[in-house]
Amino acid sequence: MTKKYLHEPKPGFLYVRVKGKYIGRITAPRGTPEFDAQYWEILRGRRATLKTSFGALIKSYRKSDRWAGLALRTRMDYEKVFSYLEEKVGDKDATRMVRKDIIAAMQANSHRIRFANYIASTLSVLFEHAIDLGWRQDNPARGIRKLKVPDEKKQAHVPWTDAAIERFRAEAEPLPRLIFELGLGSVQRPGDWVKFRWNDYDGECLRITQGKTGRELYLPVTQQLKEVLDNTPRTSLTIISGKDGRPMAYRRMAQIMRDERKRLDLLDFDLHALRYRGVMELAWAGCDDEEIASFSGHASRNMIAKYAGKARQITRARSAVSKLSEQNETGTRNR
Repeated sequence: MTKKYLHEPKPGFLYVRVKGKYIGRITAPRGTPEFDAQYWEILRGRRATLKTSFGALIKSYRKSDRWAGLALRTRMDYEKVFSYLEEKVGDKDATRMVRKDIIAAMQANSHRIRFANYIASTLSVLFEHAIDLGWRQDNPARGIRKLKVPDEKKQAHVPWTDAAIERFRAEAEPLPRLIFELGLGSVQRPGDWVKFRWNDYDGECLRITQGKTGRELYLPVTQQLKEVLDNTPRTSLTIISGKDGRPMAYRRMAQIMRDERKRLDLLDFDLHALRYRGVMELAWAGCDDEEIASFSGHASRNMIAKYAGKARQITRARSAVSKLSEQNETGTRNR
């Protein structure tokens, strides 16, 4: 179709001009779908949808077997980036994005490092799908270096101490105490705590399908957790629920625990740190890495090695001090 409203006052500067008035500039190269889209968008005053836009690519990916095979937690992470892309470049041509565009988007979000790095990894997945569709021949997001978290922003999770655990158990309100024991006793990620249902508990064990890994686990409960569960009224579908009996959202659970930790002056110890403390307790009980993994569901042994190793170091140090004390007592008696 002839584009009679095109005007080029000088080479490389194309505008849409109607009745002598410039109403918009076209930046896309001539002969491309994006060129046509920009022209009609400017002329008609509305967006023309590209068949190869990011919005269309995301929509197609959600219908693919790649998407169907993802764990719920992974889908949630992807959706955050999808929303960002749909807002920023949803109508743009996905076949024209280049590596520097991705790096620029990451830099624009450098104030939230994890999200910035997820932009690259999520785009890489989308571009692999675009290759499958025949839209692209390359993946410009592949191999992009992740942004590093500045040292001043790194905050390691502090495993709960004996004193912190003792205080929480003694002074916490019933609902925070239930959440606490479920987290510590199950050694699962906080996002999975709100998924436990009463029919997952048979009086001795809990069942869970991890949101991140999709692994199905059968978890014998600790004595502390059993006591709390057995004394909690079963008035809802999920073990952790609101006053109305409906399943509790993770964000609400996290806020309840933060408020209680603040009240008890225990803000240094967060929810994720309960999982790490649970790993340490398994190590103190003499479990090897394989036994711990069968309980915690860790796919990687790096975090097990980190926290179980810390627990084992503490055990060895205590043993060393005990031996030293015995040696000193023996030396004193023999003098």
